[in-house]
Amino acid sequence: MVIHISEHGQNIVYRPIRPSDREALEAMHAALFPIRYEPEFFLNVVNGHDIVSWAAVDRSRPDGNDDEIIGFVTVRVMIATENEIGDILGYGSSRTNQTLVYILTLGVAEQYRNLGIASSLVQEVIKYASSLPECKAVYLHVIDYNESAILFYKKMNFRCLRRLPSFYYINSQHFDAYLYVYYVNGGRSPQSALDFVVAVTTYLRGIFTSWATRLWKREQKIPGWSKCKKATSFFNLNRMIKSTNNRGCQHV
Repeated sequence: MVIHISEHGQNIVYRPIRPSDREALEAMHAALFPIRYEPEFFLNVVNGHDIVSWAAVDRSRPDGNDDEIIGFVTVRVMIATENEIGDILGYGSSRTNQTLVYILTLGVAEQYRNLGIASSLVQEVIKYASSLPECKAVYLHVIDYNESAILFYKKMNFRCLRRLPSFYYINSQHFDAYLYVYYVNGGRSPQSALDFVVAVTTYLRGIFTSWATRLWKREQKIPGWSKCKKATSFFNLNRMIKSTNNRGCQHV
């Protein structure tokens, strides 16, 4: 159990979701999301069947409902090799024991927003994921028009990995989604083809520049070269280096 005192004096406590929270949890999901969740989902949440969850409650409420949830987050631990997202994140091939934590739902009651509750709930998820040695990332999907959620995850240092066309189908209409990820336990972003080309080009450019510098120094030491010869050699080397730089830019 984690206790947090908000700037407005609320005594916010974070605890696991319990079976007694089911009714309030269903009501909050219905109010907050355009997607309707099946009863089985809520049964799995409140009973901890393959879903880990946290609730936020306000212990300072004067109406006697100081254990009623005002915010929640639900997550599932996924085996990277059993999920196509593992391939996108770069963890779905070699090591079969790697896992990912997927944020299923996150919500806060309207009257308790902008108090840091959502941030605290996500921090609980990150701490949980970090405690799993084989977990490499926390990830989630955000519908493309939810600008406030997109801004929130950016502030939480989640990285937008890609846009997924027609990911959601709501009210007979398709919507794109953004895939956001937060890496833990040494996890890192998969290297794109462009990143590889840039790295190789930079490496080759460094080798050529080093070779050209050594060649120029050797020429400086050779007696009997005319000034014209030296000037021509220096000009050619510069031209060769500039040509290599241009080719590098074209690769990028």
